[in-house]
Amino acid sequence: MSAPTRHEHRLGEGLAGRTDTVSGTCGPSAPAGPGVHVGAVIEEARATHRAVGKTFWLASRMLPRVIRDDVHLLYLVLRTLDDAVDDAWPDATGVVGAVEDWAHGGAPTSREASIFDHLAARYPIDPAVVADFCAGMRDDLTPRVLVDEDAVDEYCYRVAGTVGVLMTALLGADDVDAARRPAIALGQAMQRTNILRDIDEDLANGRLYLAADTVDAFGSVAPGRRADLLRDQIARADALYDEGLAGLHHLRSGRRAIAAAGAMYRQILRQLEREGLGEQPGRAVVSLPRKVGAAVRVQRGLSDRAAARGRRPVARS
Repeated sequence: MSAPTRHEHRLGEGLAGRTDTVSGTCGPSAPAGPGVHVGAVIEEARATHRAVGKTFWLASRMLPRVIRDDVHLLYLVLRTLDDAVDDAWPDATGVVGAVEDWAHGGAPTSREASIFDHLAARYPIDPAVVADFCAGMRDDLTPRVLVDEDAVDEYCYRVAGTVGVLMTALLGADDVDAARRPAIALGQAMQRTNILRDIDEDLANGRLYLAADTVDAFGSVAPGRRADLLRDQIARADALYDEGLAGLHHLRSGRRAIAAAGAMYRQILRQLEREGLGEQPGRAVVSLPRKVGAAVRVQRGLSDRAAARGRRPVARS
């Protein structure tokens, strides 16, 4: 559902193999217990990111090695909360609630809250942003009608714009305030892309994440009758991609990785266009060569812009 989808602190050679512990349990929904070795959790985080977040995993290979494992940890936590909600875990409310309690100043009582506590000791993570993400998860626990585009933007901020802000905390920024809005915009763009890709799947599950007044204006979300609606929504998403990618120069590290992730994910919009703007039901799938081509093109653009600013291109690690 969400894209899982952030001041630069050097962490030596990363966290793999360290003896640090994360308090909580090995299971996302079990009661709090003895500490968990970070190294063990990282192995799971890497595997989860590789298996589930394929586009973001590809982009993460371009991140500096010293923060790559922390990005995997962040992805693991956000993915766990997202899965708890989307897959209707019996204890989904408790999984989300434990992280909310930590965000509001409580001690960590779950693995997910403990990982956030671990990351917050190393990076300037704003607990209020974590609370906003949890609010987005609660939106999905009790789905509501998104009446207008402002409501869609708010939802997309909660479940994905927050991820952009959290990633900015890990990657670092020369001006945190200036970097915030582009980070949010890129997350919102990716979530709007998810919404358009998953229209039929969401409808089958009794959900719709498009603005009700926009759907009313265009008449239908049915296959073969939604081309104008998708054209309007793709333009909104593209505008957010432009806004988000234009702010990457504020990041201290990871610019190439984030640019690649945005460019590859944006290809879903182009695939929707290639397939006739919802002429047939189903999910748009972008081939690996198209993803790689988009990532290569955006890297060239970054190098050109860096040269125009008179600064050296960003190193990959």
